[in-house]
Amino acid sequence: MGGEPWWKQWNPDNITLSDTTTTDAWKTCVIQGVYWSDKDQPRWLGARISSIFVILFVSTAFTMFPVFSSRRSWLRIPQWVYLFARYFGTGVIVATAFIHLLDPAYSEIGGSSCVGMSGNWAIYSWCPAIVLATIFGIFFVDLGSALYVERRFGIQHQHGDGIEDAIVRKNEPSVSEDVERSDLEHERSHNSKDDKLTDIASSVSSEAVTVSFESQFGAFLVLEFGVIFHSVMIGLNLGSCGDEFSTLYPVLVFHQSFEGLGIGARLSAIRFPEGKIWWAYGLCLIYGLTTPVCVAIGLGVRNSYEGNSYAVNVVSGILDAISAGILIYTGLVELLARDFMFDENRTKDVKKIIYMIICTLWGAGLMALLGKWA
Repeated sequence: MGGEPWWKQWNPDNITLSDTTTTDAWKTCVIQGVYWSDKDQPRWLGARISSIFVILFVSTAFTMFPVFSSRRSWLRIPQWVYLFARYFGTGVIVATAFIHLLDPAYSEIGGSSCVGMSGNWAIYSWCPAIVLATIFGIFFVDLGSALYVERRFGIQHQHGDGIEDAIVRKNEPSVSEDVERSDLEHERSHNSKDDKLTDIASSVSSEAVTVSFESQFGAFLVLEFGVIFHSVMIGLNLGSCGDEFSTLYPVLVFHQSFEGLGIGARLSAIRFPEGKIWWAYGLCLIYGLTTPVCVAIGLGVRNSYEGNSYAVNVVSGILDAISAGILIYTGLVELLARDFMFDENRTKDVKKIIYMIICTLWGAGLMALLGKWA
């Protein structure tokens, strides 16, 4: 065979669907274009190059705008605009998990795919197993960090807008209040301890701020990494795909814009300590750069990169399944459950919560619609 792949021992022109000389897996791989596919030579080179700069601009701009506006007092954003950006983004993230990640993962390594019917991939449903393992992995990390924070600092694990409660602790006595009460009793007879009391209270308060920031920041990093995995593959595909480029290009511009808006709105809700504010802009830039850089890589390897090859399907399927697990957990637990079910203050305002739900459904609906093309 001269070192040719094993599957080339059969010619698809001489094989019928009822032929018993080959396996159903081989036939599926041929039908799906994994074997014996004619690679389309990428066209519209100028448009592909322009997509690098267009997607870089819209991804970065839409991600940075909520972060920038939240830190500029002169740039007054009405509350309804902020709520729209935040919860529209929530819907986008949830829809991305199911429509743009879970479905492609099944197409690439699911039971009816070329990979899923071949070798060890055929002995078990690996796609949902990877998603399940990822969800539990993120859950254990989240639970472990909560236990560590509560046992180490005596402060509840905080997410979202709970930073104020982490500092003030309105509903129950805090560590700083307990320290303050015990020390105030001594203060009546030992006025010289005033300075010490102030130092302790200040130290505990700043510690609470740090813990709250770290928990929120850690949860956000999980979200961004899940999105970035997805952005890597769509960038490579956009740079090297064939005739479908004309459809993918405008769709991915909207896709990256909506996704960036959701990430930026979430990032803007985190109160960064002094000296670390630049982290927020750095994370926005990382998201904005990921897809354009991968488009450029796809252009560079466009003559050798086969987006539908067996190896690419395996890698892409695994990354999509992991990303789907990350975003499913983050979207349903960190975003929907914490913002709608566990926030007592927010659920008291019926009009506000109805508006938030409408924004979330708009985001999920539009992102689901884009799944028809990409």
